Amino acid sequence: MFEALSDRFDGIFTRLRSRGRLSERDIDEVAREIRIALLEADVNVAVVKSFIARVKERAQGAEVAKSLSPAQQVIKIVHEELVTTLGGATGKLTMSPKPPTVVMLAGLQGSGKTTAAGKLARLLHSDGGRVLLVGADLQRPAAVEQLRVLGERVGVPVYSEGRDPVKVVKGALREADRLDATVVIVDTAGRLQIDADLMDELRRVGKAAQPHDSLLVVDAMTGQEAVSVAEAFDDAVGLDGVILTKIDGDARGGAALSVKEVVGKPILFAGTGEKLEDFEPFHPDRMASRILGMGDVLTLIEKAEEAFDREEVEEAEAKLRKGELTLEDFLQQMRQVRKMGPLQSLVGMLPGMPKELRDAEVDEGELGKVEAIICSMTPDERRQPSLINGSRRLRIARGSGTTTQDVNALLKQFKMVQQMMRQVARGKRPQLPLPGR
Repeated sequence: MFEALSDRFDGIFTRLRSRGRLSERDIDEVAREIRIALLEADVNVAVVKSFIARVKERAQGAEVAKSLSPAQQVIKIVHEELVTTLGGATGKLTMSPKPPTVVMLAGLQGSGKTTAAGKLARLLHSDGGRVLLVGADLQRPAAVEQLRVLGERVGVPVYSEGRDPVKVVKGALREADRLDATVVIVDTAGRLQIDADLMDELRRVGKAAQPHDSLLVVDAMTGQEAVSVAEAFDDAVGLDGVILTKIDGDARGGAALSVKEVVGKPILFAGTGEKLEDFEPFHPDRMASRILGMGDVLTLIEKAEEAFDREEVEEAEAKLRKGELTLEDFLQQMRQVRKMGPLQSLVGMLPGMPKELRDAEVDEGELGKVEAIICSMTPDERRQPSLINGSRRLRIARGSGTTTQDVNALLKQFKMVQQMMRQVARGKRPQLPLPGR
């Protein structure tokens, strides 16, 4: 996400680090380059102007002049001002002291509103909430059915009875009391454009729902247009926050960097992919670090904690220490890593990763091939790869839809890993194989 903007900042800071003391002219040049980078990223002009003014004021002050590393100090200032522009502190839903908490989602058609409702339901449900999804979008064909499918996948009930969205919401609140739900998420109707009918319906639904949180769902890839939409909805019905969808496909970052400062409403959540799991609270500090290529270790840790079973991790660690890792263990660990999300995005969260590695294409198909090969082995073969002779290799290749060369390559690589683990277990530094061996 935000690849284009990250690349521009990377180039600016690489040149900045090569300089010693920074003159006022140097700072002006850096500020000019950052201004161009932000404008090319489709960031709101007023936001860019305010951001550059704050950076220049601080960069020309004593904190940089007296610093032993002026370049690093400027980068620190840019990071801190990015955090401010993105919203400062991490926003949260306003949870009602007397359940249920009602969350109303609004937005234009195509913004991913219904999917966002399902993803938010999953997130709150996984945190122990008793969630009820409400299908009040009676304009778009199959919107309610889509919500029912999502509710079934998430494991939460869906309510939608009647043809009047206001009556649907009133009935849903009664159903929430019956189910003892702690959170009610209302999916409202959208339009292809903002119009009087849409806003009138939203006002009526809002009056019936009395939401604790009114959230606007906007497509991050629409850039500044997302800000215009947010302003219009806020003026008409009042907003408490924003959900940015499709942020993983946004190479520029204009919407994310403009919404809070222009509209004055925090970004609370971000959709980071197509899966229901690809949805997370929006942390301004972590997002600023990602934009500047500093990684995002905290999000990586949270994803790992969610994907990995603690007992299985401890068992695998014990086997690694003894050098007893099997192909069965390897398969299990690989599957858990893949649960964390696309490897490309995980690499981007690692701090200090060179730009070449962050931008390198990760072939997820190769991991699928490895999984197919291991799954085509018998349990004994996974535990004792030495059993796999020529005929077994041929059978495994046919069963996995691969070649015997693919099977041989996997077994060779796994043997190297085992040898390295045994060296570590004996307290030795592992010897990496030389190219060609």
